[in-house]
Amino acid sequence: MAGGGYKIRNKEAIHFITFAVVEWIDVFTRKVYRDLLLDSIRYCQKEKGLILHSWCIMSNHVHLVISARDNNPSDILRDFKKYTSKKIIKAITAHPEESRKEWMLQVFREKGQANSRNKQYQFWQQDNHPIELYSERFTKQKLNYIHNNPVAAGIVEKSEEYIYSSARDYYYGKNCGLLNLELL
Repeated sequence: MAGGGYKIRNKEAIHFITFAVVEWIDVFTRKVYRDLLLDSIRYCQKEKGLILHSWCIMSNHVHLVISARDNNPSDILRDFKKYTSKKIIKAITAHPEESRKEWMLQVFREKGQANSRNKQYQFWQQDNHPIELYSERFTKQKLNYIHNNPVAAGIVEKSEEYIYSSARDYYYGKNCGLLNLELL
């Protein structure tokens, strides 16, 4: 599933995952596309056994800290990426006010055709870059990294102000954000 030598080897462990839109295109500047991701995460939590520990949606990439009830995080991520890529491309195609529509679809089409003869579009980059969270210190480092992404990007001054992440859940110590979590 993951290219470039990045694979989830210990399926029972908690992993830090990053995946990005091809060419780092800023797709998630629009709420409609972020909402598709959120709905897909909720579905995977309810129907596929995804356990979400932390998350952040940036303009062109997503960070997750996950595990899985049935120890199948690779399968969940594969299905999630396949489903969201189709849904988001369909939404871009149908969005009447999407000024970047033709350009984005052209890039997704070129990437899809370059990487597979029978793939019409490629939305996500191939790699997920899964990293097993092997210690409490390393886990805290990754949580801080995820939650400080919007601060480093200049979107908010305080991580807990960014609604498209789990920072407020960790800051306030409860599920008060957009997605249900199992806090670490």
